[in-house]
Amino acid sequence: MEDHGPETYGELNADVYDEWHTHDPTEAVDFLADLIADGPPGPVLELAVGTGRVTLPLAARGVDLHGIDASEAMVARMRAKPGGEEIPVTIGDMADVAPDSGDRFAMVFVVFSTFFFLMTQEEQVRCFANAAERLVPGGRFVLECPMPDVARYGRNQAVEALQVGLGHVRLIAVRHDPVEQRFEGQHVLISAEGFRLAPAFMRYAWPSELDLMARLAGLERRDRWGGWRREPFRAEGMYVTVYEKPAPPPPS
Repeated sequence: MEDHGPETYGELNADVYDEWHTHDPTEAVDFLADLIADGPPGPVLELAVGTGRVTLPLAARGVDLHGIDASEAMVARMRAKPGGEEIPVTIGDMADVAPDSGDRFAMVFVVFSTFFFLMTQEEQVRCFANAAERLVPGGRFVLECPMPDVARYGRNQAVEALQVGLGHVRLIAVRHDPVEQRFEGQHVLISAEGFRLAPAFMRYAWPSELDLMARLAGLERRDRWGGWRREPFRAEGMYVTVYEKPAPPPPS
């Protein structure tokens, strides 16, 4: 992972990100909008806004949305879309950077597993602390997470075909490090024009580990669902966790 940083994934994948990730974000937008309406007033901060796949439809519903992203290339893709120029975005590492506005937020959220692009436990702990510091009392920190499925990786490695067409094939090759809890992967696109590599490295965490990070940051778990439709959590696939910053106790 030489020269790998928080901006690496976005800088190397921005031009194909929307093409390769086509799932509909409507359920995520609906969930977040409902939670915002049910929470304290104030602006909302998205960590890793990327190309704006959730950012823009949520802002279109009238949410005062701010963003952070490490990749200027990804943010440029969002800026090129209708409404993208209106979203204030700070470029930097979501584990540490403060939004340029200096605001406190009613909600901080991160979707599509992007939290796990923070490659060490220390960075993930710092991100929880950073999010908690930006929240108003009663504010929520929302994460969409993949349940680790280490059984997929026989001998701690796997190759999977993601797309197969008449003129192309897209594969993903992954190596699993069970000690550091990391997946180091490459998307490989092979076509008549040649091939390209798009690296994707992640450090996974178990739900109980995330809950501990939240406690260290002064947050309490409010809900854990099996998806954006509030399905029961069954420890498989993608799931959603909502943490809340408790209000300070009244003066004695």
